[in-house]
Amino acid sequence: MCSVSQFYSTRGIHDIDDKYKSRPDELEAILPIIPTSSLYTQPFQVPPGHDPATYLTQLAAIPSENGDNVPEIKFDHGTTTLAFKYKNGVIVAVDSRATAGAWIASQTVKKVIEINPYLLGTMAGGAADCSYWERRLARECRLYQLRNKERISVAAASKVLSNFLYYYKGMGLSVGTMICGWDTKGPGLYYVDTDGTRMTHHVFSVGSGSVYAYGVLDAGLKWDLTDEQAYDLGRRSIYHATYRDAYSGGVVNLYHMKETGWIKISQDNVMDLHYKYADEKIAQ
Repeated sequence: MCSVSQFYSTRGIHDIDDKYKSRPDELEAILPIIPTSSLYTQPFQVPPGHDPATYLTQLAAIPSENGDNVPEIKFDHGTTTLAFKYKNGVIVAVDSRATAGAWIASQTVKKVIEINPYLLGTMAGGAADCSYWERRLARECRLYQLRNKERISVAAASKVLSNFLYYYKGMGLSVGTMICGWDTKGPGLYYVDTDGTRMTHHVFSVGSGSVYAYGVLDAGLKWDLTDEQAYDLGRRSIYHATYRDAYSGGVVNLYHMKETGWIKISQDNVMDLHYKYADEKIAQ
């Protein structure tokens, strides 16, 4: 049980009925039955680092290079995602490893977000940021369809996401995503990142392993690939990135965006792909 003054300081005087504000003796009588757990003492729970500068200053043991007591934090995170256009649509391939510094937090992250049957988004950067904003985008796309009786275009959907992120530019978000889809103009592929940057091209790869994926993509990408060739190119690109990049791994999730909507083609463990491709080299 707490005193009246403790109750006012932790819970806030405005939480008490007006009749008790002027009669503290009656409040003393009801204090034992008023919940005073942390669930009730604060209207909104925040983590201890909600004020980063103050929080980090308290934790800092030595001054940073710029002379203050706030240490410089460099977040280590990585992934490999890619998407490319060819004659039969858009191929999307991603790995599934999530890292927290040098620690592998998960091997089963779903880095393709299914916005609607004709739109896909990929995740690179902060998993929470990507997941939240692309789900927010999914809601806006659904509202657009209800209002206008037609699906939103890929260009418009990517622009909506770009506007969301630009509004929070410089506030610490970490997002690098590709928006892939099919509309009345055909297949669409856009890159959108934290700063609100938005661009379109026929091929993108995002994440710490993208430099390795681009090497395979540049060597094998052609407009007239067959479906099986395109699938194999996507798998190989992600596999080689996971082989060289410590922050990428898990499984390769492969999607194909067609005129009739997206379909999931396969989910392959990179270890199985490693031995498969090794056997192919031996056979050659």
